[in-house]
Order: sequence, then C-alpha cells, then structure tokens
Amino acid sequence: MLPSYNEETNIVKVLDETIRAASRLCSEFEIVVVDDGSIDQTADLVRRAASQEPSIKLVSHGTNRGYGEALRSGFGAATHDYVFFTDADNQFDINELELLLVWADKADVVAGYRKVRRDPAVRRFNAWGWNRLVRWLFYVPVRDIDCAFKLFRREALQRIEIESRGAMINTEIMVKLARNGCTIVEVGVSHFPRVAGAPQGAKVRVIARAMREVKRMYPHLSRLAPHPPGFGANGSASQRNVPGLGLSQLSTATACEESSGRRGDAPSSSETKWLERKATANGANGSRRKKAAVNSSEEYGAVTIRAHPDMTDDRAASEGAAERGQSPR
Repeated sequence: MLPSYNEETNIVKVLDETIRAASRLCSEFEIVVVDDGSIDQTADLVRRAASQEPSIKLVSHGTNRGYGEALRSGFGAATHDYVFFTDADNQFDINELELLLVWADKADVVAGYRKVRRDPAVRRFNAWGWNRLVRWLFYVPVRDIDCAFKLFRREALQRIEIESRGAMINTEIMVKLARNGCTIVEVGVSHFPRVAGAPQGAKVRVIARAMREVKRMYPHLSRLAPHPPGFGANGSASQRNVPGLGLSQLSTATACEESSGRRGDAPSSSETKWLERKATANGANGSRRKKAAVNSSEEYGAVTIRAHPDMTDDRAASEGAAERGQSPR
C-alpha cells in the first residue's frame, strides 16, 4: 500500500520497483495506491499504470485529508492476509521488504526502523521531538514510530479501531496493537534522501493537526491497560510461539506486559504508581530493554523483539537461496 500526495515525480519509479519486488517475493499481491487529493498528475499516472498492470488499484480522495486518512483508506481497501505499506517518495528500498517477510509467519507486526535517517536537519529535529513526546505520553513499542516500512497481519489490524486522521496514526496503531498482545519484530532498513517532490511532514498545519490529535487521543490511549501475558489479540489464550528468536540472535527484547501481572484487570492504583516509578527508571518509553529471556509470546504476552541486522540479512539471503535451489552462503 502506497499513500501518495503530489508524487508525480516519484510514483512511476515506485510502482515499477514495487511490481518487480512483489513479483519476486509474493505468490499473490495487490498494489493499493491511495492518492490523497493530489493536485498534480499523480492519480493520472497511477491510472495509466493500472491499465497495464491489473494488480494496481487506485483509491482517490477528492481533497487532501491527511496521512492518517490515506493509511485508513489503504487498510480498508486491502484484501490479502498481510498488509505492507511504505511511502511513495523513493526514500526506501522496496526490495528490503524481503527482510520483513522472513518474519511474517512469526509476528503480528514487522516494523522497520531507519538505521540512518537521511532527511534534512529540520525534519530530523522535528522527528526527535515527536518521538520524545509520544514516548513520554504513551508506551511506544518500537524505536522509530513513524518509519513508513511496516508489515501487518491484516487480522491484527481488523481487531483495533483506528481513529487518527493525521500524523498520530502510527502511534495509535502501534500502541493499540501492543496493548492487544501482538508480537512485534523490529528490523533495520535503509533510508535515502528525497531527490524529487516535496515532503509534507514539516508543514505547520500538519504539526498543528498532530498536536490536536495527541490532545484528543491522550485520554483514551493513556488509559489502555497492558494486555495480560498469555493472551492473544482476541483475548484468548495465545498459543503461537516465536521460533527462531533465540537469545544469541537478538540484540534486545521488550516484554510489553511483563508488569501487568497475571490478571485481565487494569492495574490497581498501587500497581499504577509502581509502573510509573518503573517507567521513570527504565527510560522514556517505560520499557525495560534487556536480553531476551524467552522466545514465546505464550509466556510473555506482547513482545517486541529487535532482530540483529546481520542475522536478518543472512536469514533473508539463505531463505532466498534455498527457494532458488542454491546453496545458502
């Protein structure tokens, strides 16, 4: 899924590379382009490409509704079991989807994080401030909350109600999925400077809208009790292990619900105070970064696991070679 706004200088290249990567990596796929009220030729170029490639679907907004609305429309239009999204600005290498797909059967979310962010200083500063803010206000289960390179199980997305319309959407999704007991794997990905088109995230109206959404969403998101360990996103006992995520293969792991006890209730007032002290002691996002002690979501509830970059690359290369009938390196 490709959310787009005034990307006529990027969209053709993005579509070409996405088709090649998806054809190589996926048995079935669809490419949903959400044109968020572009005033350039973005939508026309997508229609032209769709006339030649039936896997391309265009979802058009009559007016510019914002990034969150674009993602919501794309999620709603998706029909396959997994939903991947990235921006249509050519700042990511779509071929690195392979690094996410090797974890697809072991996690509800595979979230990319930019190993080195290649944006102008102003955008990096704004992103730093935003990350500090949302980590201070909420438990954020990933290090790069707004990285536009994420893979979801569609059934996990269908279990949450997405309310945000603007830049708050990534925070809302990840917080709600973590609270629902979802397993999240983080994988480092490449990031490149934008060479065409104009970024929208640093505009004053976008920032102001994000601040309004933080204010509106805070009472709800801050009250969400962590999901009790041993339960899945649907409230039933979780039986899905996460094989292959042993201690030697990980750099860090976060047990999102380790402090909520074994009950389905929200923490008591005394537990809440203890959690607040723990959050202060453990870091801005309230999580305790530590070596993985378990490799089963059945035991620990929602777990965020950061895959070691070398191991991720080696695993993707090995599995790709095996599929081609070659000897893995």
